[in-house]
Amino acid sequence: MQDNEEILRLCKRRKKGVLRVVFGRTGVILLLVAIQIAMLFVVFRWFEKYFGWFSAAQAVFSVAMILYLFNCGMDNSAKLTWLILMMLFPVPSTVFFMFTKADIGHKALKDRVEQLISETMTALPQDESVLDERNVKDPCTDALCRYINRSGCFPIYRNTSAVYFPLGEKKYAALIEELKKAEKFIFLEYFIIDEGQMWGRVLAILAEKAKQGVEVRLMYDGMCEIALLPHDYPKRLERLGIKCRVFAPIAPFLSTHYNYRDHRKILVIDGNVAFTGGVNLADEYINRGSRFGHWKDTAIMLKGEAVTSFTLMFLQMWNINEKTPDWSRYLTPAKPVNAVGYVMPFGDIPLDNEKVGECVYMDILGRASRYVHIMTPYLILDGELEAALKYAAERGVDVKLILPGIPDKKAAYALAKTHYKSLISSGVKIYEYTPGFVHAKVFVSDDIKAVVGTINLDYRSLYHHFECAAYMYGTDCIPDIERDFNETLAKCRAVTHETIKHEKLGYKVAGAFMKIIAPLM
Repeated sequence: MQDNEEILRLCKRRKKGVLRVVFGRTGVILLLVAIQIAMLFVVFRWFEKYFGWFSAAQAVFSVAMILYLFNCGMDNSAKLTWLILMMLFPVPSTVFFMFTKADIGHKALKDRVEQLISETMTALPQDESVLDERNVKDPCTDALCRYINRSGCFPIYRNTSAVYFPLGEKKYAALIEELKKAEKFIFLEYFIIDEGQMWGRVLAILAEKAKQGVEVRLMYDGMCEIALLPHDYPKRLERLGIKCRVFAPIAPFLSTHYNYRDHRKILVIDGNVAFTGGVNLADEYINRGSRFGHWKDTAIMLKGEAVTSFTLMFLQMWNINEKTPDWSRYLTPAKPVNAVGYVMPFGDIPLDNEKVGECVYMDILGRASRYVHIMTPYLILDGELEAALKYAAERGVDVKLILPGIPDKKAAYALAKTHYKSLISSGVKIYEYTPGFVHAKVFVSDDIKAVVGTINLDYRSLYHHFECAAYMYGTDCIPDIERDFNETLAKCRAVTHETIKHEKLGYKVAGAFMKIIAPLM
């Protein structure tokens, strides 16, 4: 990449931080939401003051919510958190719990997503001959594929090459070159977009491609409006010929809808090339202006048949607001590529009862015979995943985790440390990346399996976000992933019982308190 290549900006450089949020449009919206919350409590206090039977009704309501809590399908760790809150703050906690379970604000979204998934369950038929091959070589992967296809249309493919990028800068360079080759369409779906070198160069190419008649569609998560992009940014993009949508934009209405974010990173070019991984479209991901030391991130590029699954995942999100979705002209089979191994892209949505991402990770841990090596920025585990990590280590599997040495969120960092002692006692080896922050989401196992995508080891990714990843079996890039893990490991400090003993008191205290509300983070 040459620094003198065209960079396009659509808004002036703006100061970032709390003051800009407080005194901007976002601040007004947050104020209005706070007023709505305050009004609910005023109404509650009014009832409590003027109706003698209200206390009895309140007690009955609290008991009913606790009974519902213990009989719903929620994760046990989350149940414990809610129970503690209900004991400490009976009325507000039970009211808030009812509010979150009532689907206020996102029931329409849930119904629409379920409808779109139902419509496309057979859009990409599974080649049974591929499953037959997998069944001969590894029946475990065949079983995993059949499980994943219960939650959506996610076939396993051959004839797909996978290139692994050990840094955001590497992905950026390849991304630019592939964008220049686009002829028919470019689909982008990202959690974070921020104006600067990376997005500015990408945007310049997208604008030029739109002029040439290439169809360009962009989706980004509405949280970008809080600190990164102006509210009218989609209109500015549309003036360049780029179709744009914002997922769950912030609005002055109290809703549980905002709890569910689009954390995916998908870029599809002409249905033949796809990118995914941890890298967003902002400068810190390519180590320009990172506040947390060296930013270690990863991504993959797919070419071949498996790309069609990422096209479908993008269209499912895009068509949430379309009355008449158009699938067929974009879901034409991708050009096959002569490559070894198998690739299975998959998505995970927070609106059903399937924890697909967690189940894939647990399947790898449960079936590993030699090692499972993991990179993740956050470690906020539920009971099942923690048990899976410990059991793998206790039966002799080399389980290693690389986490950040410099955190981006100190609360999450403190919470991660609360798991260290238990995991290490079971034989799990934990390391912290001393040069800076690890944002990679990588599993690699036994020189044969790997997952690269957007799914962190925390409650938000596993329970509350729209996520995506690619499961790979026997592909050429798996040795590259393991090599990158070991090279990163050489730059890490080991976590031991002794280092835990001498951990900063602030992290110990914060972690102990944050543990109570970990499932809500």
